[in-house]
Amino acid sequence: MKFLAIVGTNSDRSTNRKLLQFMQKHFKTQADIEVQEIKDLPAFDEPEDHHIPAAVQAFSDKIAAADGIIIATPEYDHSIPAVLKSALEWLSYTTRPLIDKPVMIVGSSLGSLGTSRAQAHLRQILDAPELKARVMPGTEFLLGHSAQVLDENNDLLDTAKVKELEESFAEFCDFVPLVNELLQKYPNRTAANKSFSWEVENQGGQAK
Repeated sequence: MKFLAIVGTNSDRSTNRKLLQFMQKHFKTQADIEVQEIKDLPAFDEPEDHHIPAAVQAFSDKIAAADGIIIATPEYDHSIPAVLKSALEWLSYTTRPLIDKPVMIVGSSLGSLGTSRAQAHLRQILDAPELKARVMPGTEFLLGHSAQVLDENNDLLDTAKVKELEESFAEFCDFVPLVNELLQKYPNRTAANKSFSWEVENQGGQAK
């Protein structure tokens, strides 16, 4: 399987990037994981003509081509970073490639909580009508004190957390074909979700 692993920050020193680089290396016999940066995407500005910048289109194409998406998010003020929210807004406003796409969420933090609140908020955001990703339920991977347990070679030194991550990743590898099997039973649902609009509702009717 081919996964796109999104670094949910523009910080050059983020341990979330190191966590994804560890996953890319550690799971290389199970999946092809490409680590994707979003720090060079333009800030979302809701263009009136729905024009999509080339960098956003390329980002969207990679999501569409992947079997599943892994998002590593830091936590800023109990939520996800603005740069990740901006990237998601571009996708929801234009091409909507995350609709029905299997997603795994992970996160690391310098403190002890491992981005728990940001991950909960990200799940809520990814359930928006214009995103509607299939986020894997029942598991969270929260890596606290990340500066101490991720070394300069992007190796995760905490063996208990490695085992936990291995179990979560194995679940995700099983989750992806289950989602695809479900979608095959409802072949028109993805297209219907991609055409969703609030505009009719704003005019007093029902959303499409």
